[in-house]
Amino acid sequence: MRPVIGVISDVKALGGHIVHGVTEKYIYAVARGAQAMPVLLPGTVSAVDADMAPERAVVEEILDTVDALFLPGSPSNVGPQHYGDLPHDPPLPADPHRDDISLPLIRAALERGVPLFGVCRGFQEMNVALGGTLFQKLYEQPGRFDHREDSGLDIEGQYAPAHEVMLAADGLLASLAGATSWRVNSLHGQGVARLAPDVVVEAQAADGTIEAFRVPDAPGFNMAIQWHPEWRFWQDKLSSGIFTAFGAAARLAAERRRGGARLKATG
Repeated sequence: MRPVIGVISDVKALGGHIVHGVTEKYIYAVARGAQAMPVLLPGTVSAVDADMAPERAVVEEILDTVDALFLPGSPSNVGPQHYGDLPHDPPLPADPHRDDISLPLIRAALERGVPLFGVCRGFQEMNVALGGTLFQKLYEQPGRFDHREDSGLDIEGQYAPAHEVMLAADGLLASLAGATSWRVNSLHGQGVARLAPDVVVEAQAADGTIEAFRVPDAPGFNMAIQWHPEWRFWQDKLSSGIFTAFGAAARLAAERRRGGARLKATG
């Protein structure tokens, strides 16, 4: 059996209804790149009956069900109240329901050693969940590039490589790339202001923007990446390597979890 990777959903209004969903490119990257079974997780604790169980119990139940956790990108942003900031005026796109489940899930997954991979918004969620802060408008910060996509381009142009990142020479990404620099796409308006404690930088842009990090002391695979490796991952050595490594970690976690279940059943 393929490992099961839980994918956090966005929550948005559509046609008068509330919809929980994930863009297909993320699902495809998990299914084909990580060779796993993607399972969409509702983007709010209340959607999994929080009235009947404390938040921590709901989080633990999710982590008992999946072998790994994937945090995809989104047009929405982490609510600034989660890192001690006031909302921008006018407020930027938000998804408080996703925040409700993603932030506690991140902390619990790292604590338990459940493989964890965050992309774009997921990268920012990981930084906030671990005690870091964000620039709500990175492009307004002195000396920083405008890391947003060019909305005048078609989708191919928006996701085309945009700038280089320097990869930490002793990091996981450098080992996967076989290089210490890589050209990546760039489609984000927010970015790390203060990096969370106890993490190590895996990649950084020339303007100082943190582009990737991991938690070295966590017992399981984890990676946070600001760019979009899911986009046509099969055409890029580093992107395909990341999803392959994530899938391998999920398979190992699945073997351990199922082995433990068999021991309980026979014991």
